[in-house]
Amino acid sequence: MTRATGRSALPWVIAGIVMVALSLRAPIIAPTAVIAQIREGTGLSAAGAGLLTGLPVLLFAVATPLATRTIRRYGPETTVALCLAGVLAGTLTRSAGPGVVVLAGTALIGAAMTLGNIAVPVLIRRDVPWNKVSAVTGAYSATMNVGSMAVLLGTAPLAGFAGWRWAIAAWSIITAIGLGYWLVRRRSAPAAVAPPAAAAASPASPAASAPHAPEWTAAQKAHTRRIVALLVLAFCGQSAAYYATTAWLPLMLTETRGLAPAASGASASLFQVAAIIGAFGVPLVAARSRLWVAGAILSGFWIILPVGLLAAPQAFVLWSIIGGVAQGGGFTAIFSVIPRISRTDGEAAFASARIQGGGYLAATAAPPVAGWLNTLTGGWTAPLLLVLASTLAFTVGTLIATRLSDRA
Repeated sequence: MTRATGRSALPWVIAGIVMVALSLRAPIIAPTAVIAQIREGTGLSAAGAGLLTGLPVLLFAVATPLATRTIRRYGPETTVALCLAGVLAGTLTRSAGPGVVVLAGTALIGAAMTLGNIAVPVLIRRDVPWNKVSAVTGAYSATMNVGSMAVLLGTAPLAGFAGWRWAIAAWSIITAIGLGYWLVRRRSAPAAVAPPAAAAASPASPAASAPHAPEWTAAQKAHTRRIVALLVLAFCGQSAAYYATTAWLPLMLTETRGLAPAASGASASLFQVAAIIGAFGVPLVAARSRLWVAGAILSGFWIILPVGLLAAPQAFVLWSIIGGVAQGGGFTAIFSVIPRISRTDGEAAFASARIQGGGYLAATAAPPVAGWLNTLTGGWTAPLLLVLASTLAFTVGTLIATRLSDRA
């Protein structure tokens, strides 16, 4: 069962997506601002502290089957409510006990976020008009970056005033507000997602104009599977490049440019801030040309980041901004394709799960591999070549997938 989303309802749909987006990355970022205090207060080792960011990303990959089953059984609205309830419970748990409790809360946060990661593309496919999918996906991506930056800037001052436990717990207020919104919204939710073979076409897609969408041919199904496989490749490249850069760029700038830790952190934060430009830039370019054109521009920007840092490291500010535009826009471009190739909520959930499962496994592996390469070689050339290889994987997957989806 599906429902049409009228023009008057669309702002409420977007508001709900923005509210959940604020809680889908920020709780992972919060501990990074007070990691020294957390280690001092809990006795966590360096490896244990690394799990505060690495464990949720790993769970993004391994918990995707759970998210798909939850959406199929309960529907995306209930799944989002469960996501926010889990993030809220995990955030409070993480703030309340010794090291093992901190890690348990972190694991709960990661598992809960996985539900939202998979559910949001389903909601966009079902409730957002076809011509606004890229714009809403861009708003979703940008909001995650805005929330992350707000938490990154605000957690340390809060910790100085009230201690690290209260500082990372305080952001649960935003999650609680979002949970309240989605508990109200789920009362008017349609039936849970039907299996792909039994469900009707989305009203947001061109196929919905027909009273009964025809069954897909074997060739159409193969075409869709090919696009999903390419998007898995693209998101593996996107995630590996993003997380490797996020993890090591501040230290690289400290060691290669002689920046103080605070200055290198501020410079590296441009990589996060510029993502907002990319997230909103993709819909603008796609509306005036085709989605593959936006993908081509982003691919060039992604490649410029490691090449620029290798060839002209003194211009690291410029390369950080260009790379930031690429990572924000890359996420938007990849997940704008899902509604184009999915006729049902079940198909959208399946595609989203496959893409994110592969991508977040790459995200889990890339930072330690980059760190190992740095230790092995004693420099940053090899880690940057790893980022370059990741951006090339993004380029191949994104360009071909967007071209095929534009022709679909």
